[in-house]
Formats: sequence, C-alpha cells, structure tokens
Amino acid sequence: MDKKKIHELKLKANTLRQDVITTLLAAGAGHTGGPLGMADVFSALYFHFVKHDPKKPHWDGRDRVVLSNGHICAILYCALAESGYLPKEELKTFRKINSRLQGHPNRSDLPGVETSAGSLGQGICVAVGMALAGKLDKKPHTVYALMGDGELNEGACWEAFLNAHKFKLDNLLVMVDRNDIQIDGFGHDVLPLDPLPDKFKAFGFDVFEGNGNDMEQVVKTTEKALKTKNGKPRVILWRTTMGKGVDFMENLPKWHGIPPTQEQADEALKQLRAQRTKLEAEKP
Repeated sequence: MDKKKIHELKLKANTLRQDVITTLLAAGAGHTGGPLGMADVFSALYFHFVKHDPKKPHWDGRDRVVLSNGHICAILYCALAESGYLPKEELKTFRKINSRLQGHPNRSDLPGVETSAGSLGQGICVAVGMALAGKLDKKPHTVYALMGDGELNEGACWEAFLNAHKFKLDNLLVMVDRNDIQIDGFGHDVLPLDPLPDKFKAFGFDVFEGNGNDMEQVVKTTEKALKTKNGKPRVILWRTTMGKGVDFMENLPKWHGIPPTQEQADEALKQLRAQRTKLEAEKP
C-alpha cells in the first residue's frame, strides 16, 4: 500500500479516537481503553479492507464484521458513523434510553451491526456459523471476527475454533486484541493464555501476529492473512496498548470499563489533537 493511503488511515484512526472520547463523555459510562487500543485496526478494516456499503447495509456481497467483545462497541459505532451508517450527532445518544447505540450492540436496531453481543464467547460462535453458511452457499465474502484476549477465557470460544477447523473455514479471519488486560486486571494474572500462538496452531489455525497500533503493520499483516487461503481458519493476534493515544490511560486496567470525566476528556482530546497536527504535518 502506498504511503498516502497509510497516512489517510492514520488520520482516520485519530478521528475515531477523538470520537470515542466525546462519545463516552456524553454517555457518562462505557469502556474507554479497548476502543482506543483498537482504533487503528478498525480504521484499516472499515476504510480499506472490508467490503461494505452504508447505503446498502444488507447487501449480500458484503463482508461480515462480528464484534464478539461487544463491550468495546464505542469504536464500532464511531467507525460506522464515520462510514456513513448513522449521523455522527447520534453518537451523543450512546447508552441513553431508547438510543440505537446501547452499551452492547443490538443488530435489530442499527444497520451495520451484524450480531448482538454482550455475553463473551457468543459472538465468535455466530461468526463461525456465518462463515460456514458462506462456505455452503459458495459466497466469496470474508467473515471478520473481532475478539478480546480476556474473552478467550470462555470455553465456548474454543468449541467454536474446533468447528472452524473441522469445516475448513478459510473465509473466517479472527482478530484478537492482545492487550493482556481485562476487567479484573492483567490477563496474565487472571488466567494466563501463553503460549497463545501455539494454542491456535494446535486448533488448526494459520496464525499471524502484528503490532495493532502500527498502521503499516496492521495493513501488511492483514493483507498477508487475507491472501493465505489453504483450507484453514486464520487468526491475527494484535499486540495493542489499552488506552492507546492518551498517556494517562495507556496500559492501566482501571480504564477497561470507565469513561473519562470532563477534565480527563479535555486532556485526552488535547493530546489526540496534538497528534493529529503532527500527522498532518507529515504529509507523504
């Protein structure tokens, strides 16, 4: 990919991070760290890789993006708004009564949401079913399943992975946010997952790894994974920093599930705007 496109995706990621902060501030509730950490991946997906059309959200030829760790839905809503699925003004209704933007996504309310999510481990099961249906119907689309590494503590995930291997679902691309933080603290303290790449290999996956906060790596690794279709499901383990872009939020478990105060949001936006100014000065 040329440097100009990479630069555009970096700017989009910055926009998404700013929108996450303002969305959570308006709600007074929600998860901050995960959405900020995954902004680069969502930028690359929605503005480069995923085949989708906000004017035809149920277009049969679209790729399916399943957010299994539904609690980070602020980043999904911001990406959908930036793509044109909903007006950006609607982001201010996040977690409000009667809003389409609930604290966990509801597919019956909002175009672009492929499955309702909340109970960890269920979204990946739906994604495997979607990929199997696509295989049986000989459809060319890709099913992207986004997960958190804390979610992998759920046994249902591994049942889904077994079926993905059994049915040779090479139209499935799982992406794991490997930030090693969950609601109870650091993942390696709660329930260690390492050696995680070996576990996925043992379950029959082609495994890829990359820095999920480095846009060049995000694009390069995703391109490589998408080109690898040999009868196996694929997984990318993204090494990310929870709270990426806001120094007082980065890599701190407390930011897993709390929103910023007005003062914190002001400082976060100040930092993110400064990063944008620097990016804009680095035109390729």
